[in-house]
Amino acid sequence: MPVVVVANPKGGVGKSTLATNIAGYFASQGHAVMLGDADRQQSSRLWLGLRPAQARPIGTWEMTSDMIVRPPKGTTHVVLDTPGGLHGWRFSDVMKMADKLVVPLQPSVFDIFATRDFLDKVAEHRHAGKMAIGLVGMRVDARTLAADKLRAYIASLNLPVLGELRNTQNYVHLAARGLTLFDVAPQRVEKDLEQWQDLCRWLDAP
Repeated sequence: MPVVVVANPKGGVGKSTLATNIAGYFASQGHAVMLGDADRQQSSRLWLGLRPAQARPIGTWEMTSDMIVRPPKGTTHVVLDTPGGLHGWRFSDVMKMADKLVVPLQPSVFDIFATRDFLDKVAEHRHAGKMAIGLVGMRVDARTLAADKLRAYIASLNLPVLGELRNTQNYVHLAARGLTLFDVAPQRVEKDLEQWQDLCRWLDAP
């Protein structure tokens, strides 16, 4: 049962957008998916509450504020959304569970500094050698200097880049209805699905 964790110490970088769409992708492939939310804001859980009954099912992974438990039997794929400032025992527990760690990054100097420290902390964790780590650029305008600086920074990390997702209202409008890119007709979100191709291949890799 693969456990995919979406984490970054900085708030507002798109963790919940990534987590919900990853869960939506797994559900579109026919998997029994649980979406957990370790963030006090419970954004992913609120999103699940908006999900229409006719959409492919994504289960709610019940988690308490002081405990992270294993998901229930029958689950084939787990996606875990995490809070900004993940640290202490909660950081350790999440890292122990993760098979794959997806780190969203925005083209911002503040994101870059925060993520550098976070990745150093991840590398020091004893479970790090067993975990695949990938980076995803969020709200990237490929034509900007900020995007060029983000690419230069990512290149220095020697970690796989799983994609650059554009700044589009598609994510906003779909999230408001409890949906993902993978719940609507592909032609409606064709440009966005193209940007997810490498990330989806990485998610499917053993």
